[in-house]
Amino acid sequence: MKRLPPTGGAPLLGIALGTATVVVASAALLPVRTHVTRATPALVLVLGVVVAGVVGGSVGAALVALVAAAAYNLVFIPPFWTFKVNVADDWVALAVFLVVALAMGLLVAGQAERRRAAEAREAELRALYDHLRAMAEEREQLAEEATRAQVLERVDEQRAALLRSVSHDLRTPLASIRAVASDLRDGTAYDEETRTELLETVCDEAERLDRIVANLLSLSRIEAGALTPDRQAVALDELVTDRVRRLGGLFRQARVQVDIPPDLPLVDGDYTQLDQVVTNLLENAARHAPPASLVRVSAEERNGMVELRVSDEGIGVPDWERRRIFEAFRKGEGSRSSGVGLAICKAIVEAHGGTIDVDRTPGGGATFVVCLPMREVRTP
Repeated sequence: MKRLPPTGGAPLLGIALGTATVVVASAALLPVRTHVTRATPALVLVLGVVVAGVVGGSVGAALVALVAAAAYNLVFIPPFWTFKVNVADDWVALAVFLVVALAMGLLVAGQAERRRAAEAREAELRALYDHLRAMAEEREQLAEEATRAQVLERVDEQRAALLRSVSHDLRTPLASIRAVASDLRDGTAYDEETRTELLETVCDEAERLDRIVANLLSLSRIEAGALTPDRQAVALDELVTDRVRRLGGLFRQARVQVDIPPDLPLVDGDYTQLDQVVTNLLENAARHAPPASLVRVSAEERNGMVELRVSDEGIGVPDWERRRIFEAFRKGEGSRSSGVGLAICKAIVEAHGGTIDVDRTPGGGATFVVCLPMREVRTP
């Protein structure tokens, strides 16, 4: 739709266009003025007033209406080319023409003014909309930058926490290994029992280092989104028994009780990853188990899943920590761990389509409950 001139119109341009329209219309009707009625030129001359009203507003319409009335009198009302009017009917016709022309011009001018005002409001609304959209885009950009800054800050915090944990967790076993190796290298005389005990310490600390490195590698795979289970049939009773045997050095001050039925259904999962879950849960229980306490490992079939439970008799987990304890670098009260073991357990279990949670052990302590999908047995 073609837009009108700005609000208020262009009076000079409207007067010029309206006057030109009146002159052209008068010249065109001049040869046939004796063959048409007085109404025909009146209707044609009103077009000039309409043009003036549209372009020039009410001022232009009023002035061109006077010009059109003068032209109507000079050209179409006898005696021609003079302002004299001899017949009363002609006076009436001239007066009616002037009133109609003014009314038509002012009406058209009013409509044009309202249209100009509407176009101005539309332009203002469009400008406001563009401004609001620009502000929204800027706000989204700022929000993205703020989110990016928060993510970077979180990454820096995790990196710092990882460095602190690694520096502490790696130095402790390395210090023990270096001390034993230095004594053996220097030829310190030990009896056979002490020598065996020192070598077992070296083996235990080396396995501890291996578990720390395995957890760090798993954490990097989790953050990279590359933790994909290589599913197979896993006998959970054999896996738990083997882990308890190999981690026996962690339970010198506590007793371990394994209560898993031999007919427990097979688990559909990655043996290496589930081995890491069991290892981290047993190591966590050994870390929090008081001297002479009991660490109990049990499993059963429940609602189409295999439920593994690892219980200790330690200080337990407060209710407000039950969800946060599975966050990376989140350490429990009095814990000296790196804070990644339980986070890795959660990621591995959820990657298998299972769940992990922590409950209270009756009498005190924490019980970690892991639910894993059963292996479907296909018959030929």
